[in-house]
Amino acid sequence: MSDGGEATAQAPRRGTRVSMADVARLAGVSSQTVSRVSNGSPSVVPRTRERVLAAMRELGYRPNSAARALKRGEFRTLGVIVFTLSTTGNVRTLEAIATSAAHEGYAITLIPVAVPTQDEVLGAFTRLGELAVDAVIVIMEVHLLDAADFRLPPGLQVVVADSEVDDRYGVVDTDQIGGARDAVEHLLGLGHRTVHHLAGPAESFFAERRARAWRETLRTWGRPVPAPVNGDWSAESGYRAGLELAADPDCTAVFAANDQMALGLLRALHEHGRSVPGDVSVVGFDDIAEAGSFLPPLTTIRQDFAEVGRLLVAKALRRLRGEDGGAAATLVPTELVVRASTAPPRG
Repeated sequence: MSDGGEATAQAPRRGTRVSMADVARLAGVSSQTVSRVSNGSPSVVPRTRERVLAAMRELGYRPNSAARALKRGEFRTLGVIVFTLSTTGNVRTLEAIATSAAHEGYAITLIPVAVPTQDEVLGAFTRLGELAVDAVIVIMEVHLLDAADFRLPPGLQVVVADSEVDDRYGVVDTDQIGGARDAVEHLLGLGHRTVHHLAGPAESFFAERRARAWRETLRTWGRPVPAPVNGDWSAESGYRAGLELAADPDCTAVFAANDQMALGLLRALHEHGRSVPGDVSVVGFDDIAEAGSFLPPLTTIRQDFAEVGRLLVAKALRRLRGEDGGAAATLVPTELVVRASTAPPRG
């Protein structure tokens, strides 16, 4: 029957495997028309498309996406390798990647890496290769991909979130240095003699860049550089480090490398009877959803995680099309959000 005819064929018996030919018979169209509908072709008239879709629903037909992928030479899937899902930045970046990929008609396949070693990461790339992905996005804030002897499996397009890597990769990065500089200059501009730093873990690119910018900004202003104290991004580590800072009478301003550690710091200062911002001003980094509900509301550096995720997906797709072969980092600007946790020093 022609594509414009009415459906007269009988549906296959329940329990048998439904084929494209079965859908074509039930819808009264050709198999080529069913194929065009499955592939989202705009050349099928709406009335015919609806009849084919109705037949698919009635028969429970699911297009063979693997076969179509082999035919097209693409799988419409992006692999994502991530080291940890315990940090705000990684979770929000992953959410943005998934949303942006779906908008472009791509799915994502997530591979968590429990231990950030070369063997583990290479194993993750191998698994993604077996799962048939078109490109890989890496969210891994540790010194690994820049190792001189690290080599990726051939044939994969790779985009990295926040890293200092060579021209094998495309890079999208938040302007960590600019954001940290804004935080320190905000505190110095309020009149504080210097700014202490509650830093993140030493192996983190994020922590390293924010600490470097903190140190360089103080030197540019000709101010003393106190010894930093380190946390591990958690509020608990911020509390432990905060006990040390709270005991230092010369500490009147602190730049915390993320908002969670700033939360722990606020608790430590409160327990030591040091008011914020009366005795100590505090600036965080990230602008997590709860930052405005801290006591006091936290001045912080806002990262645009949604834009980072969108650009990671866009860069991956451009590299797939051969339109983006360079590794110059695409920087996403940050924004200083001033709230009640910062003020001029007493006196």
